[in-house]
Amino acid sequence: MYVRLLTLNMLLAFPGAANANYFFSPSVDEVEEVAEKSRQLYDPDHIEYGVDVSFPMHLPTVSDNYAWLEHNTDLSKPIPKEYQDKPIQPLGNRQQFYEDFMQGCRDHYGKSGKACDATESSRVAMSLRQPQSMVNYTDTGFKKVRAPPELMTLLIDFWEKNKNSEQKENWFTGNTYTNSWSAPTSMVSVENKNLRGGGHVLKQKLWDAAKSTLQEWTGEELTPCSLYGIRIYKEGAVLATHVDRLPLVSSAIINVAQDVDEDWPIEVIGHDGKAHNVSMAPGDMVLYESHSVLHGRPFPLKGRYYANIFIHFEPTGHTLRHHGDIHDHDYDVDSTYKKAQFEPTGHTLRHHGDIHDHDYNVDSTYRKAQASGQGGHENDNKGLPPYLIAGSPEEMNWRYSHPNYERPKRPKEERKSALQRKMDTFATGSTLAHEAAQIGDAKMLEKIITADKSQVSQQDENGWQPIHEGARGGHEEVVKLLLKHGADMNARTNEGVGGTPLWLAEQEHGSDHAVVQFLRAIGAESIGPEL
Repeated sequence: MYVRLLTLNMLLAFPGAANANYFFSPSVDEVEEVAEKSRQLYDPDHIEYGVDVSFPMHLPTVSDNYAWLEHNTDLSKPIPKEYQDKPIQPLGNRQQFYEDFMQGCRDHYGKSGKACDATESSRVAMSLRQPQSMVNYTDTGFKKVRAPPELMTLLIDFWEKNKNSEQKENWFTGNTYTNSWSAPTSMVSVENKNLRGGGHVLKQKLWDAAKSTLQEWTGEELTPCSLYGIRIYKEGAVLATHVDRLPLVSSAIINVAQDVDEDWPIEVIGHDGKAHNVSMAPGDMVLYESHSVLHGRPFPLKGRYYANIFIHFEPTGHTLRHHGDIHDHDYDVDSTYKKAQFEPTGHTLRHHGDIHDHDYNVDSTYRKAQASGQGGHENDNKGLPPYLIAGSPEEMNWRYSHPNYERPKRPKEERKSALQRKMDTFATGSTLAHEAAQIGDAKMLEKIITADKSQVSQQDENGWQPIHEGARGGHEEVVKLLLKHGADMNARTNEGVGGTPLWLAEQEHGSDHAVVQFLRAIGAESIGPEL
Protein backbone atom coordinates (compact mmCIF):
# COMPACT_ATOMS: atom_id res chain seq x y z
CA MET A 1 0.00 0.00 0.00
CA TYR A 2 2.78 2.42 0.87
CA VAL A 3 4.35 1.85 -2.57
CA ARG A 4 1.02 2.77 -4.21
CA LEU A 5 0.84 5.96 -2.15
CA LEU A 6 4.44 6.73 -2.96
CA THR A 7 3.67 6.27 -6.65
CA LEU A 8 0.73 8.64 -6.33
CA ASN A 9 2.91 11.27 -4.75
CA MET A 10 5.49 10.84 -7.49
CA LEU A 11 2.65 11.89 -9.77
CA LEU A 12 1.91 14.91 -7.59
CA ALA A 13 5.56 15.88 -7.36
CA PHE A 14 6.31 15.33 -11.05
CA PRO A 15 3.00 16.00 -12.86
CA GLY A 16 4.63 15.96 -16.28
CA ALA A 17 5.54 12.32 -15.84
CA ALA A 18 1.90 11.28 -16.11
CA ASN A 19 1.74 12.50 -19.69
CA ALA A 20 5.10 11.06 -20.72
CA ASN A 21 5.37 7.90 -22.78
CA TYR A 22 8.58 6.85 -21.11
CA PHE A 23 9.60 5.71 -17.64
CA PHE A 24 11.46 8.29 -15.59
CA SER A 25 14.00 7.42 -12.88
CA PRO A 26 14.05 9.85 -9.94
CA SER A 27 17.13 10.26 -7.79
CA VAL A 28 17.44 8.89 -4.26
CA ASP A 29 16.91 12.39 -2.84
CA GLU A 30 13.78 12.83 -4.93
CA VAL A 31 12.41 9.49 -3.74
CA GLU A 32 13.01 10.44 -0.10
CA GLU A 33 11.41 13.85 -0.63
CA VAL A 34 8.29 12.27 -2.12
CA ALA A 35 8.21 9.62 0.61
CA GLU A 36 8.06 12.37 3.22
CA LYS A 37 5.35 14.11 1.21
CA SER A 38 3.39 10.86 1.15
CA ARG A 39 3.58 10.49 4.93
CA GLN A 40 2.34 14.06 5.37
CA LEU A 41 -0.34 13.94 2.69
CA TYR A 42 -2.04 10.89 4.15
CA ASP A 43 -1.78 12.08 7.72
CA PRO A 44 -5.37 13.24 8.44
CA ASP A 45 -4.00 16.43 9.95
CA HIS A 46 -1.91 17.25 6.87
CA ILE A 47 -4.16 16.50 3.88
CA GLU A 48 -3.54 19.14 1.22
CA TYR A 49 -6.02 20.11 -1.48
CA GLY A 50 -7.39 23.17 -3.25
CA VAL A 51 -10.55 24.18 -5.11
CA ASP A 52 -13.24 21.79 -6.32
CA VAL A 53 -12.31 19.05 -3.86
CA SER A 54 -14.57 19.59 -0.85
CA PHE A 55 -17.26 21.55 -2.73
CA PRO A 56 -17.72 23.02 -6.25
CA MET A 57 -15.90 26.36 -6.49
CA HIS A 58 -14.51 26.97 -9.97
CA LEU A 59 -16.36 24.10 -11.67
CA PRO A 60 -19.97 22.95 -11.28
CA THR A 61 -18.88 19.55 -9.96
CA VAL A 62 -16.47 18.18 -7.36
CA SER A 63 -13.36 16.29 -8.42
CA ASP A 64 -13.83 12.53 -8.73
CA ASN A 65 -10.16 11.93 -9.53
CA TYR A 66 -9.68 9.46 -6.69
CA ALA A 67 -6.24 8.46 -5.50
CA TRP A 68 -6.95 4.76 -6.06
CA LEU A 69 -7.77 5.11 -9.76
CA GLU A 70 -5.41 3.14 -12.01
CA HIS A 71 -3.83 6.17 -13.67
CA ASN A 72 -2.93 7.53 -10.22
CA THR A 73 -1.33 4.31 -8.98
CA ASP A 74 0.36 3.13 -12.17
CA LEU A 75 2.51 5.75 -13.87
CA SER A 76 2.64 3.75 -17.06
CA LYS A 77 -1.08 4.38 -17.58
CA PRO A 78 -2.13 7.61 -19.36
CA ILE A 79 -4.54 9.96 -17.66
CA PRO A 80 -8.02 9.56 -19.22
CA LYS A 81 -9.40 12.74 -20.75
CA GLU A 82 -12.19 13.05 -18.19
CA TYR A 83 -9.65 13.27 -15.35
CA GLN A 84 -7.15 15.64 -16.94
CA ASP A 85 -6.78 18.92 -15.05
CA LYS A 86 -8.77 17.53 -12.11
CA PRO A 87 -7.08 17.63 -8.69
CA ILE A 88 -6.52 14.45 -6.70
CA GLN A 89 -9.57 13.74 -4.52
CA PRO A 90 -8.44 12.69 -1.00
CA LEU A 91 -11.79 13.30 0.75
CA GLY A 92 -13.88 10.46 -0.64
CA ASN A 93 -17.05 10.73 -2.73
CA ARG A 94 -17.76 14.41 -2.26
CA GLN A 95 -19.62 14.54 -5.58
CA GLN A 96 -22.32 12.26 -4.16
CA PHE A 97 -22.53 14.47 -1.08
CA TYR A 98 -22.99 17.50 -3.33
CA GLU A 99 -25.63 15.80 -5.47
CA ASP A 100 -27.61 14.87 -2.34
CA PHE A 101 -27.21 18.47 -1.12
CA MET A 102 -28.66 19.86 -4.36
CA GLN A 103 -31.48 17.34 -4.50
CA GLY A 104 -32.50 18.36 -1.00
CA CYS A 105 -32.80 21.95 -2.21
CA ARG A 106 -34.83 21.01 -5.30
CA ASP A 107 -37.18 18.81 -3.29
CA HIS A 108 -37.71 21.54 -0.71
CA TYR A 109 -38.65 24.23 -3.23
CA GLY A 110 -40.75 21.90 -5.41
CA LYS A 111 -41.94 23.67 -8.56
CA SER A 112 -39.37 26.41 -7.94
CA GLY A 113 -36.55 23.90 -7.53
CA LYS A 114 -34.83 25.11 -10.69
CA ALA A 115 -33.92 28.21 -8.73
CA CYS A 116 -31.46 26.07 -6.74
CA ASP A 117 -29.47 25.35 -9.89
CA ALA A 118 -29.58 29.02 -10.89
CA THR A 119 -28.21 30.04 -7.50
CA GLU A 120 -25.41 27.51 -7.79
CA SER A 121 -24.52 28.68 -11.28
CA SER A 122 -24.27 32.24 -9.97
CA ARG A 123 -22.24 31.21 -6.92
CA VAL A 124 -19.67 29.26 -8.97
CA ALA A 125 -19.38 32.02 -11.59
CA MET A 126 -18.81 34.61 -8.89
CA SER A 127 -16.28 32.37 -7.11
CA LEU A 128 -14.27 32.17 -10.31
CA ARG A 129 -14.69 35.75 -11.53
CA GLN A 130 -14.38 37.87 -8.40
CA PRO A 131 -11.17 36.69 -6.64
CA GLN A 132 -9.01 37.27 -9.73
CA SER A 133 -10.41 40.79 -10.02
CA MET A 134 -9.65 41.98 -6.50
CA VAL A 135 -6.79 43.89 -4.90
CA ASN A 136 -5.52 41.94 -1.89
CA TYR A 137 -4.06 43.61 1.18
CA THR A 138 -2.42 40.62 2.92
CA ASP A 139 -0.11 37.78 1.92
CA THR A 140 -2.21 34.86 3.14
CA GLY A 141 -5.77 36.22 2.96
CA PHE A 142 -6.72 35.06 6.45
CA LYS A 143 -5.49 34.94 10.04
CA LYS A 144 -6.81 33.52 13.32
CA VAL A 145 -6.48 35.63 16.47
CA ARG A 146 -8.24 35.99 19.77
CA ALA A 147 -11.00 38.58 19.63
CA PRO A 148 -10.33 41.82 21.55
CA PRO A 149 -11.66 41.54 25.14
CA GLU A 150 -13.95 44.55 24.75
CA LEU A 151 -15.51 42.98 21.65
CA MET A 152 -16.13 39.66 23.37
CA THR A 153 -17.57 41.36 26.43
CA LEU A 154 -20.18 43.08 24.26
CA LEU A 155 -21.00 39.90 22.35
CA ILE A 156 -21.23 37.57 25.35
CA ASP A 157 -23.39 40.03 27.27
CA PHE A 158 -25.80 40.37 24.34
CA TRP A 159 -25.79 36.61 23.68
CA GLU A 160 -26.50 35.61 27.27
CA LYS A 161 -29.38 38.06 27.51
CA ASN A 162 -31.00 37.13 24.19
CA LYS A 163 -29.91 33.63 23.13
CA ASN A 164 -33.41 32.30 23.71
CA SER A 165 -34.92 34.98 21.43
CA GLU A 166 -33.48 33.69 18.15
CA GLN A 167 -35.60 34.09 15.03
CA LYS A 168 -35.59 31.69 12.09
CA GLU A 169 -33.94 33.11 9.00
CA ASN A 170 -36.10 33.24 5.87
CA TRP A 171 -33.78 32.50 2.96
CA PHE A 172 -34.71 33.41 -0.60
CA THR A 173 -36.24 30.83 -2.95
CA GLY A 174 -33.53 28.56 -4.33
CA ASN A 175 -30.99 29.44 -1.66
CA THR A 176 -28.05 27.03 -1.67
CA TYR A 177 -25.66 28.99 0.52
CA THR A 178 -26.90 26.96 3.47
CA ASN A 179 -28.91 23.75 3.58
CA SER A 180 -31.70 25.58 5.38
CA TRP A 181 -34.23 22.98 4.19
CA SER A 182 -32.74 20.35 6.52
CA ALA A 183 -30.79 22.47 9.02
CA PRO A 184 -32.56 25.84 9.43
CA THR A 185 -30.46 28.75 10.60
CA SER A 186 -31.61 31.41 13.02
CA MET A 187 -30.48 34.88 13.96
CA VAL A 188 -30.20 36.96 17.13
CA SER A 189 -30.10 40.37 15.51
CA VAL A 190 -28.00 43.09 17.14
CA GLU A 191 -30.18 45.59 15.23
CA ASN A 192 -33.35 44.47 16.99
CA LYS A 193 -34.30 47.18 19.47
CA ASN A 194 -36.78 44.81 21.10
CA LEU A 195 -33.92 42.64 22.36
CA ARG A 196 -32.10 43.55 25.56
CA GLY A 197 -29.23 45.84 24.65
CA GLY A 198 -29.96 45.60 20.91
CA GLY A 199 -30.06 48.50 18.49
CA HIS A 200 -27.82 50.92 16.63
CA VAL A 201 -25.68 51.80 19.65
CA LEU A 202 -24.60 48.20 20.17
CA LYS A 203 -24.02 47.72 16.45
CA GLN A 204 -21.68 50.73 16.35
CA LYS A 205 -19.83 49.57 19.45
CA LEU A 206 -19.19 46.19 17.85
CA TRP A 207 -17.85 47.83 14.70
CA ASP A 208 -15.64 50.12 16.78
CA ALA A 209 -14.30 47.25 18.88
CA ALA A 210 -13.38 45.16 15.83
CA LYS A 211 -12.07 47.82 13.46
CA SER A 212 -8.59 48.44 14.85
CA THR A 213 -7.71 44.72 14.66
CA LEU A 214 -8.68 44.56 10.99
CA GLN A 215 -6.99 47.88 10.19
CA GLU A 216 -3.74 46.72 11.68
CA TRP A 217 -3.93 43.44 9.76
CA THR A 218 -4.73 45.00 6.38
CA GLY A 219 -2.82 48.25 6.79
CA GLU A 220 -5.82 50.11 5.39
CA GLU A 221 -8.33 52.60 6.71
CA LEU A 222 -11.68 50.86 6.90
CA THR A 223 -15.28 51.93 7.15
CA PRO A 224 -18.12 49.69 8.45
CA CYS A 225 -20.43 48.23 5.82
CA SER A 226 -22.28 45.19 7.20
CA LEU A 227 -23.18 43.65 10.58
CA TYR A 228 -26.48 41.92 11.28
CA GLY A 229 -26.29 39.67 14.27
CA ILE A 230 -25.32 36.30 15.68
CA ARG A 231 -26.20 33.48 13.30
CA ILE A 232 -26.96 30.10 14.84
CA TYR A 233 -26.30 26.94 12.84
CA LYS A 234 -27.83 23.63 13.94
CA GLU A 235 -26.99 19.92 13.62
CA GLY A 236 -26.09 18.98 10.03
CA ALA A 237 -25.64 22.55 8.80
CA VAL A 238 -23.48 23.21 5.74
CA LEU A 239 -22.30 26.60 4.47
CA ALA A 240 -21.45 26.52 0.75
CA THR A 241 -18.02 27.84 -0.17
CA HIS A 242 -18.26 31.35 -1.62
CA VAL A 243 -16.84 34.86 -1.73
CA ASP A 244 -18.79 37.78 -0.33
CA ARG A 245 -20.44 40.38 -2.51
CA LEU A 246 -18.87 43.81 -2.69
CA PRO A 247 -18.37 45.98 -0.74
CA LEU A 248 -17.74 43.26 1.90
CA VAL A 249 -13.93 43.19 1.70
CA SER A 250 -12.14 43.11 5.05
CA SER A 251 -14.07 40.88 7.41
CA ALA A 252 -14.06 38.91 10.63
CA ILE A 253 -15.87 35.84 11.95
CA ILE A 254 -16.12 35.49 15.73
CA ASN A 255 -17.16 32.28 17.46
CA VAL A 256 -19.56 33.50 20.15
CA ALA A 257 -20.74 30.17 21.57
CA GLN A 258 -21.06 26.52 20.63
CA ASP A 259 -22.23 23.10 21.75
CA VAL A 260 -20.53 20.67 19.37
CA ASP A 261 -19.27 17.09 19.37
CA GLU A 262 -16.26 17.98 17.24
CA ASP A 263 -14.73 21.09 15.71
CA TRP A 264 -16.64 22.64 12.83
CA PRO A 265 -13.84 24.36 10.90
CA ILE A 266 -14.17 27.23 8.49
CA GLU A 267 -12.54 26.16 5.24
CA VAL A 268 -10.71 28.97 3.45
CA ILE A 269 -8.82 28.87 0.16
CA GLY A 270 -5.88 31.14 0.96
CA HIS A 271 -3.94 33.24 -1.49
CA ASP A 272 -1.65 30.21 -1.83
CA GLY A 273 -4.48 28.30 -3.53
CA LYS A 274 -4.64 25.72 -0.74
CA ALA A 275 -7.56 24.81 1.50
CA HIS A 276 -7.03 25.61 5.17
CA ASN A 277 -9.50 24.20 7.69
CA VAL A 278 -9.43 26.60 10.62
CA SER A 279 -10.98 25.42 13.87
CA MET A 280 -12.38 28.06 16.18
CA ALA A 281 -13.14 28.00 19.89
CA PRO A 282 -15.44 30.57 21.50
CA GLY A 283 -13.55 33.86 21.53
CA ASP A 284 -11.54 33.06 18.42
CA MET A 285 -11.67 35.55 15.57
CA VAL A 286 -10.76 34.74 11.97
CA LEU A 287 -9.79 37.75 9.87
CA TYR A 288 -10.24 37.17 6.15
CA GLU A 289 -10.37 39.03 2.85
CA SER A 290 -13.92 38.02 2.15
CA HIS A 291 -14.03 39.57 -1.32
CA SER A 292 -11.28 37.29 -2.68
CA VAL A 293 -10.84 34.37 -0.28
CA LEU A 294 -13.22 31.47 -0.87
CA HIS A 295 -14.67 30.40 2.46
CA GLY A 296 -17.36 28.07 3.76
CA ARG A 297 -18.15 25.11 5.99
CA PRO A 298 -18.69 22.22 3.52
CA PHE A 299 -18.62 19.50 6.18
CA PRO A 300 -21.86 19.04 8.20
CA LEU A 301 -21.97 20.36 11.75
CA LYS A 302 -21.88 17.64 14.38
CA GLY A 303 -23.42 19.05 17.53
CA ARG A 304 -26.38 21.01 18.83
CA TYR A 305 -25.47 24.52 17.67
CA TYR A 306 -22.71 26.85 16.55
CA ALA A 307 -23.19 30.61 17.01
CA ASN A 308 -20.98 33.13 15.22
CA ILE A 309 -21.12 36.70 14.00
CA PHE A 310 -19.80 38.27 10.79
CA ILE A 311 -18.41 41.82 10.90
CA HIS A 312 -17.58 43.45 7.58
CA PHE A 313 -15.64 46.54 6.53
CA GLU A 314 -14.76 48.28 3.28
CA PRO A 315 -11.37 49.94 2.56
CA THR A 316 -11.69 53.69 2.04
CA GLY A 317 -8.73 53.85 -0.33
CA HIS A 318 -6.33 55.43 2.16
CA THR A 319 -3.36 53.38 3.32
CA LEU A 320 -2.10 53.38 6.90
CA ARG A 321 1.23 51.80 6.02
CA HIS A 322 3.08 55.11 6.05
CA HIS A 323 1.96 56.15 9.53
CA GLY A 324 4.15 55.86 12.58
CA ASP A 325 2.69 52.76 14.20
CA ILE A 326 2.33 50.53 11.11
CA HIS A 327 5.50 49.30 9.49
CA ASP A 328 5.88 47.74 6.06
CA HIS A 329 7.96 44.88 7.44
CA ASP A 330 5.08 43.95 9.74
CA TYR A 331 2.36 44.04 7.11
CA ASP A 332 3.48 42.80 3.69
CA VAL A 333 1.21 43.55 0.77
CA ASP A 334 0.39 40.67 -1.54
CA SER A 335 3.18 40.35 -4.13
CA THR A 336 0.77 40.36 -7.07
CA TYR A 337 -0.81 43.49 -5.66
CA LYS A 338 2.60 45.19 -5.51
CA LYS A 339 3.53 44.18 -9.05
CA ALA A 340 0.23 45.45 -10.39
CA GLN A 341 0.93 48.79 -8.64
CA PHE A 342 -2.51 48.90 -7.16
CA GLU A 343 -1.37 49.87 -3.66
CA PRO A 344 -3.74 52.68 -2.64
CA THR A 345 -1.87 55.98 -2.62
CA GLY A 346 -4.68 58.49 -2.20
CA HIS A 347 -3.86 61.52 -0.10
CA THR A 348 -2.45 61.01 3.36
CA LEU A 349 -4.94 62.42 5.82
CA ARG A 350 -2.39 62.68 8.62
CA HIS A 351 1.37 62.89 8.22
CA HIS A 352 2.24 62.69 11.89
CA GLY A 353 1.10 60.97 15.02
CA ASP A 354 -0.40 57.68 16.03
CA ILE A 355 -3.20 56.24 13.88
CA HIS A 356 -5.21 55.53 17.02
CA ASP A 357 -5.72 59.22 17.85
CA HIS A 358 -9.30 59.56 19.03
CA ASP A 359 -9.79 62.95 17.36
CA TYR A 360 -9.59 61.41 13.89
CA ASN A 361 -12.76 59.76 12.61
CA VAL A 362 -12.04 57.73 9.46
CA ASP A 363 -15.68 56.87 8.79
CA SER A 364 -16.89 60.43 9.14
CA THR A 365 -14.13 61.74 6.87
CA TYR A 366 -14.89 59.03 4.33
CA ARG A 367 -18.61 59.74 4.24
CA LYS A 368 -18.05 63.50 3.87
CA ALA A 369 -15.53 62.93 1.09
CA GLN A 370 -17.96 60.65 -0.73
CA ALA A 371 -20.82 63.10 -0.42
CA SER A 372 -18.72 65.98 -1.80
CA GLY A 373 -17.19 63.90 -4.58
CA GLN A 374 -13.69 64.76 -3.34
CA GLY A 375 -12.58 61.44 -1.94
CA GLY A 376 -13.58 57.89 -1.24
CA HIS A 377 -13.77 55.65 -4.28
CA GLU A 378 -14.50 58.35 -6.83
CA ASN A 379 -11.13 60.04 -6.49
CA ASP A 380 -9.13 57.50 -8.51
CA ASN A 381 -9.12 54.06 -10.13
CA LYS A 382 -11.40 55.12 -13.02
CA GLY A 383 -14.44 55.50 -10.80
CA LEU A 384 -14.06 52.00 -9.35
CA PRO A 385 -13.60 51.06 -5.68
CA PRO A 386 -9.91 50.89 -4.72
CA TYR A 387 -10.11 47.13 -4.20
CA LEU A 388 -11.41 46.35 -7.72
CA ILE A 389 -8.81 46.02 -10.50
CA ALA A 390 -9.65 48.08 -13.57
CA GLY A 391 -9.99 45.93 -16.68
CA SER A 392 -10.65 42.78 -14.65
CA PRO A 393 -13.54 40.34 -15.29
CA GLU A 394 -15.50 41.79 -12.36
CA GLU A 395 -15.42 45.38 -13.63
CA MET A 396 -18.24 44.96 -16.16
CA ASN A 397 -20.40 43.10 -13.63
CA TRP A 398 -19.79 45.78 -11.02
CA ARG A 399 -20.59 48.66 -13.34
CA TYR A 400 -23.83 46.93 -14.37
CA SER A 401 -24.88 46.74 -10.72
CA HIS A 402 -23.72 50.31 -9.99
CA PRO A 403 -24.67 52.26 -13.14
CA ASN A 404 -24.60 55.68 -11.44
CA TYR A 405 -21.42 55.26 -9.42
CA GLU A 406 -19.20 57.47 -11.60
CA ARG A 407 -20.53 60.97 -12.12
CA PRO A 408 -19.29 63.13 -15.02
CA LYS A 409 -18.69 66.70 -13.89
CA ARG A 410 -19.95 69.65 -15.93
CA PRO A 411 -17.34 72.06 -17.35
CA LYS A 412 -16.82 74.95 -14.99
CA GLU A 413 -18.06 77.54 -17.47
CA GLU A 414 -21.34 75.65 -17.89
CA ARG A 415 -22.13 75.23 -14.22
CA LYS A 416 -25.36 76.80 -13.01
CA SER A 417 -26.42 78.16 -9.68
CA ALA A 418 -26.67 75.76 -6.75
CA LEU A 419 -30.48 75.77 -6.90
CA GLN A 420 -30.55 75.13 -10.65
CA ARG A 421 -27.88 72.46 -10.38
CA LYS A 422 -29.85 70.57 -7.73
CA MET A 423 -32.81 70.21 -10.08
CA ASP A 424 -30.72 69.35 -13.16
CA THR A 425 -30.53 65.91 -14.65
CA PHE A 426 -27.07 64.31 -14.82
CA ALA A 427 -25.61 63.19 -18.15
CA THR A 428 -26.70 59.63 -17.40
CA GLY A 429 -30.31 60.70 -16.98
CA SER A 430 -29.98 60.41 -13.23
CA THR A 431 -31.79 62.97 -11.07
CA LEU A 432 -31.05 64.43 -7.68
CA ALA A 433 -33.62 61.96 -6.31
CA HIS A 434 -31.36 59.17 -7.54
CA GLU A 435 -28.45 60.80 -5.75
CA ALA A 436 -30.29 61.25 -2.47
CA ALA A 437 -31.59 57.67 -2.57
CA GLN A 438 -28.13 56.34 -3.35
CA ILE A 439 -26.51 57.94 -0.30
CA GLY A 440 -29.52 57.34 1.97
CA ASP A 441 -30.42 60.99 2.57
CA ALA A 442 -34.15 60.67 3.29
CA LYS A 443 -34.56 64.30 4.43
CA MET A 444 -33.10 65.64 1.21
CA LEU A 445 -35.18 63.17 -0.80
CA GLU A 446 -38.37 64.40 0.90
CA LYS A 447 -37.54 67.97 -0.15
CA ILE A 448 -36.82 66.89 -3.71
CA ILE A 449 -40.10 64.99 -4.01
CA THR A 450 -42.03 67.94 -2.56
CA ALA A 451 -40.52 70.19 -5.22
CA ASP A 452 -40.83 67.72 -8.11
CA LYS A 453 -42.85 64.54 -7.51
CA SER A 454 -42.09 63.26 -11.03
CA GLN A 455 -38.61 62.31 -9.83
CA VAL A 456 -40.08 59.51 -7.67
CA SER A 457 -40.28 57.18 -10.66
CA GLN A 458 -37.97 58.87 -13.14
CA GLN A 459 -35.57 56.46 -14.86
CA ASP A 460 -31.95 57.05 -15.82
CA GLU A 461 -30.53 55.74 -19.10
CA ASN A 462 -30.21 52.27 -17.56
CA GLY A 463 -33.80 52.15 -16.34
CA TRP A 464 -32.87 52.68 -12.69
CA GLN A 465 -35.38 54.53 -10.53
CA PRO A 466 -34.56 56.04 -7.13
CA ILE A 467 -36.10 53.00 -5.41
CA HIS A 468 -33.50 50.78 -7.07
CA GLU A 469 -30.74 53.00 -5.71
CA GLY A 470 -32.27 53.01 -2.24
CA ALA A 471 -32.74 49.24 -2.17
CA ARG A 472 -29.24 48.52 -3.48
CA GLY A 473 -27.81 50.94 -0.94
CA GLY A 474 -29.67 49.24 1.91
CA HIS A 475 -31.51 52.41 2.95
CA GLU A 476 -34.80 51.29 4.50
CA GLU A 477 -36.07 54.80 5.31
CA VAL A 478 -35.50 55.86 1.70
CA VAL A 479 -37.33 52.82 0.31
CA LYS A 480 -40.32 53.39 2.61
CA LEU A 481 -40.45 57.08 1.66
CA LEU A 482 -40.43 56.35 -2.07
CA LEU A 483 -43.16 53.71 -1.72
CA LYS A 484 -45.24 56.17 0.29
CA HIS A 485 -45.04 58.57 -2.66
CA GLY A 486 -46.05 55.99 -5.25
CA ALA A 487 -42.89 54.18 -6.31
CA ASP A 488 -43.40 50.70 -7.79
CA MET A 489 -41.91 48.10 -5.45
CA ASN A 490 -41.58 45.63 -8.36
CA ALA A 491 -40.20 48.02 -10.97
CA ARG A 492 -37.43 46.44 -13.07
CA THR A 493 -34.34 48.15 -14.45
CA ASN A 494 -33.06 48.05 -18.03
CA GLU A 495 -36.33 48.58 -19.91
CA GLY A 496 -38.21 46.06 -17.81
CA VAL A 497 -35.78 43.14 -18.15
CA GLY A 498 -33.44 43.99 -15.28
CA GLY A 499 -33.66 43.39 -11.54
CA THR A 500 -36.34 44.45 -9.08
CA PRO A 501 -35.52 46.44 -5.91
CA LEU A 502 -35.82 43.30 -3.76
CA TRP A 503 -33.47 41.35 -6.03
CA LEU A 504 -30.90 44.15 -5.95
CA ALA A 505 -31.08 44.32 -2.16
CA GLU A 506 -30.66 40.55 -1.84
CA GLN A 507 -27.67 40.55 -4.15
CA GLU A 508 -25.97 43.39 -2.32
CA HIS A 509 -26.84 42.66 1.32
CA GLY A 510 -28.12 39.10 1.71
CA SER A 511 -31.41 37.77 2.97
CA ASP A 512 -31.28 39.04 6.55
CA HIS A 513 -30.90 42.75 5.82
CA ALA A 514 -33.63 45.09 7.03
CA VAL A 515 -34.50 46.31 3.51
CA VAL A 516 -34.83 42.74 2.26
CA GLN A 517 -37.03 41.74 5.18
CA PHE A 518 -39.22 44.83 4.74
CA LEU A 519 -39.74 44.34 1.00
CA ARG A 520 -40.56 40.66 1.48
CA ALA A 521 -43.03 41.51 4.23
CA ILE A 522 -45.03 43.79 1.90
CA GLY A 523 -45.06 41.19 -0.89
CA ALA A 524 -42.35 42.51 -3.20
CA GLU A 525 -41.03 40.13 -5.86
CA SER A 526 -37.41 39.10 -6.28
CA ILE A 527 -36.76 39.03 -10.02
CA GLY A 528 -33.27 39.07 -11.50
CA PRO A 529 -32.16 40.41 -14.88
CA GLU A 530 -32.88 38.43 -18.03
CA LEU A 531 -29.30 37.97 -19.20
